[in-house]
Amino acid sequence: MKSTIIDLLNDSVKKFANNPFLWEKTSNKFTPTTYSETKKQVQLLAAGLLELGLKKGDKVALLSEGRNAWIIGELGILHTGAINVPLSIKLEESNDLIFRLKHSEAKYILVSGGQLKKIRAISKELPEIKKIIVFDIPTEFEPKEISMVEVLLKGTELLNKQPDIIEKISSEIKPDDLANISYTSGTTADPKGIMLTHRNYTANVEQALTLMTIPTYYRTLLILPLDHCFAHVAGFYSFMASGASVGTVQTGKTGMETLKNIPININELKPNLLLSVPALAKNFKKSIETNIKAKGSVASWLFDTAINMSYSYNKEGYNKGKGLQILKKPLLNLFDKILFSKIREGFGGKIDFFIGGGALLDIDLQRFFYAIGMPMFQGYGLSEATPIISSNGMKHHKLGSSGYLVKPMDLKICDYDDNILPNYEKGEIVIKGENVMAGYYKNEKTTAETIKDGWLHTGDMGYMDNDGYLYVVGRFKCLLISNDGEKYSPEGIEESLADNSKLIEQVILYNNQKPYTSALIVPNKEALKRHVQHRKNHISWDSIEAKETALLILQEEINEYKKGGKFEGIFPERWLPTAIAVIGEPFSEQNGLVNTTMKIMRGKVEERYASRIEGLYSNGAKDIVNKINIEALS
Repeated sequence: MKSTIIDLLNDSVKKFANNPFLWEKTSNKFTPTTYSETKKQVQLLAAGLLELGLKKGDKVALLSEGRNAWIIGELGILHTGAINVPLSIKLEESNDLIFRLKHSEAKYILVSGGQLKKIRAISKELPEIKKIIVFDIPTEFEPKEISMVEVLLKGTELLNKQPDIIEKISSEIKPDDLANISYTSGTTADPKGIMLTHRNYTANVEQALTLMTIPTYYRTLLILPLDHCFAHVAGFYSFMASGASVGTVQTGKTGMETLKNIPININELKPNLLLSVPALAKNFKKSIETNIKAKGSVASWLFDTAINMSYSYNKEGYNKGKGLQILKKPLLNLFDKILFSKIREGFGGKIDFFIGGGALLDIDLQRFFYAIGMPMFQGYGLSEATPIISSNGMKHHKLGSSGYLVKPMDLKICDYDDNILPNYEKGEIVIKGENVMAGYYKNEKTTAETIKDGWLHTGDMGYMDNDGYLYVVGRFKCLLISNDGEKYSPEGIEESLADNSKLIEQVILYNNQKPYTSALIVPNKEALKRHVQHRKNHISWDSIEAKETALLILQEEINEYKKGGKFEGIFPERWLPTAIAVIGEPFSEQNGLVNTTMKIMRGKVEERYASRIEGLYSNGAKDIVNKINIEALS
């Protein structure tokens, strides 16, 4: 039977009324809110919103750090029949926020005290906004602002007069009614408003729970932004369906302070499962390795020995301990007791596994966390699929894959003419199921291009193996296209260049029917300086000679993939960069070239550096040592 998010909450309150659902730390410790208490708070807020004039179908923007009020805020909005427009706190108030608030036709905004200044900066440009509901009481209110406390008082008054009003209104909400308009980060173009229904969410929760089991005693700490549907489904809604509980990171006075609270809160809440993205995984790994090194050379040697033995024993997970590898098991148990268990204690000591999403997780990272007894299982999805399509888990896993498909859902791999391809052949990942979005808000053309006969064309490239595992290998549509029409996905080359070189931070390859491939490369300037000093310690970094030497060293890194290099033959040489533009600043969120899930926005990079790209196809551009590249290193 199709259900709504309201049904999901009601069912869980019936089954798990006294279980803790929400954990929040506002002072010195985490305190729980039970399922039944959550429902009361949700109904109070919903009643208060009705008193403010909120109607079914109205859009309400939500801009806040992760906290109880975020989750209760969304549920309160949904109980009135209104639609939540969740917004990332990483958005800047200028174009990013204004575009989403205007495009979504939001009439109300729920906002935390920490984000209020962003709304105040643009409020005069938002005449359609009726009320701004502030979670935290500011020193003074501006026009249209009202505190959450006052809204809850209004809700109390309404429920005293009409105790059944929220039950009545929420019972009329249908599974196909919209729950969220969730904006893409826009990796290639302007953000699109993804319309997700109540049923999209409840269906994807049901699908997700075919891949993982969440016992009622499980806790998670939501360290990813709550505005993304990954945190919705894999986080609070799947945990809600299972009677388990979710905590949020204690908000600091600054973003950096909040980040520093993550490891502290992990140790306090002791989660059993964490959601992660590659950027966080790399930070966790780096922190572990730094702590090991600080203990001295003996500890480092012991750790390296243990981790390498674990790698050889575990292989890809599903095939671990085969043959003579089983002889390593007693020694690995000892290493686990004296070493790996101590590392796990740094993460609270109770983590069974991580679920990784957001982007492809490097297999070496997967092997690392698997080795220390906290597997980081790769999953795959996208917002248009609410978002989970596949994942590895405790039941089924192959490191390096994107996991088993959720059920029920149909998936096919197609070529450019929509012909279905056999296992192991790469093509576009195309899916069909109740988790497929309702469409893009006010964008029928792109909706029609993306959803055809109920099938969602993901734009991602992958293949299936004979054991039912999906492998995602890059973008299907972000392709290098040579002047003879041959196509190639750039992402594997880009990742390899950045991962295998300490001198290269970021890479974007370009070839749009050109005679050769070019690259925009962001170097690690400090590492380059050290290399130059090592080779020519008599010259100053400020000299032209030093910059020319640095550029030649960068060229050597690229040449390692060409004939005679140590990575020769990994990639077809025609797709390796022939001309290189060195970029002086990193692609980042601050300059609008990286989205909130830390993916480089290829289209925006190409737009920003269009003249540099054009220059890479002019006479003499194949020589990396040139005036523009020298200036970029200054």
